[in-house]
Amino acid sequence: MNASRRKELIKNCKPATVWRGEPHFGGYYTEEEIDVVVKTIRQSTDWQGDGFGFICPEIETFEKAFAQYTGTADTISVNAAGTGLDMAVMCLDLKPGDEVIAPSVNFRASIMAIIGQGGKFIPGEIDPRTFQLDPADVARKMTSRTRAILPTHMNGMSAPIDEYLEIAKKHPHPKFGPPKVIGDAARALGGGYKGRKIGAAEWLTVFSFHTQKNMTTLGEGGAVTCNDPDVAKRLRTLRQFGGAEGWGSNYKMTKVQAAVGPVQLRKLDSMVASRLRLALRRNELLADVPELTVPYIPADVQHSFYLYTLLVPKEWAGKKRDAVMAVMRDKYNVGCVVANPPVHSTVPFVKKHVGDVQLPVSEEIASRLFCACIHPCMTDDQNEFVCAALTESVAEVRKL
Repeated sequence: MNASRRKELIKNCKPATVWRGEPHFGGYYTEEEIDVVVKTIRQSTDWQGDGFGFICPEIETFEKAFAQYTGTADTISVNAAGTGLDMAVMCLDLKPGDEVIAPSVNFRASIMAIIGQGGKFIPGEIDPRTFQLDPADVARKMTSRTRAILPTHMNGMSAPIDEYLEIAKKHPHPKFGPPKVIGDAARALGGGYKGRKIGAAEWLTVFSFHTQKNMTTLGEGGAVTCNDPDVAKRLRTLRQFGGAEGWGSNYKMTKVQAAVGPVQLRKLDSMVASRLRLALRRNELLADVPELTVPYIPADVQHSFYLYTLLVPKEWAGKKRDAVMAVMRDKYNVGCVVANPPVHSTVPFVKKHVGDVQLPVSEEIASRLFCACIHPCMTDDQNEFVCAALTESVAEVRKL
């Protein structure tokens, strides 16, 4: 992109207010979602009818559609992905000393699920190109106490699930056999791996329908996909106060949320395709900015680009990276986020749990990465404006 085009974009496309680094509405709705919400509310307000509950046809229809979309045997809808992570780890029946390996460059939700269920969180390094849990580091950290590997499909890209499954087979637990692989796909719905959708291969995979995510069920909601009928049955009893079999609570999605689900699901691939198109165009436009490393996409991955993650050079780590983000925000009204700092060193509760852990790759990469605002409703000019702003911001920081 030449200087003249950048000047034109900055003059004509600068937003009036700051775009959030992670927009608070990650997809889009049309009248179809509004109509189905109104219809469901109207049908639920007869006091002699079924009201808004409980496990209703709307929930069952959505679960069936979601399982078909992900290529899994079953889906259990829940009120949030955090709940789904808690439930998934509950199904491990962890005992004191049991270990679960997860990446530290991560949002804290999956880590809280591990600690909350009495497990020992083993912080894993990331691959510096993909930002995924590094299989080589996982293999090094497997012990006779490892019960599960819990990778996060980071920022829209699939983690290398098959590699974790192979590692698990080679390091069976003395009582429970190969450790389970549980995927945190909160940010990666709609992505793919080796010709299949994310969620098809893991023991359990947790998805989010939070307002920021690639699709949303009225702001909250989630799902756990599963291929084991016994585990699926247990998840359903956990969701509804334990049934008659044991402990549980109320983790259900609402009827109106579920009614919106299939409508959003039908649009999901289109929304993801828009994200991908915008991201690939950014890669082209930023290719001549030497200080920026654009996202790497492995050949066997279909990236859903929930976030567009860039790296600055090692010598720009920390302060200069932050300076680029500040110029983007203050001068061009484009928000950026660091997604994510390592939880083992930045979340006090987790830090107390793990003690003094050294993850040099994670610390270095986290000090260099940042994510510039992206959204499927961005126009081509708006997307080019982000690239123009990035180019100009880097040039300004280059002079410091």
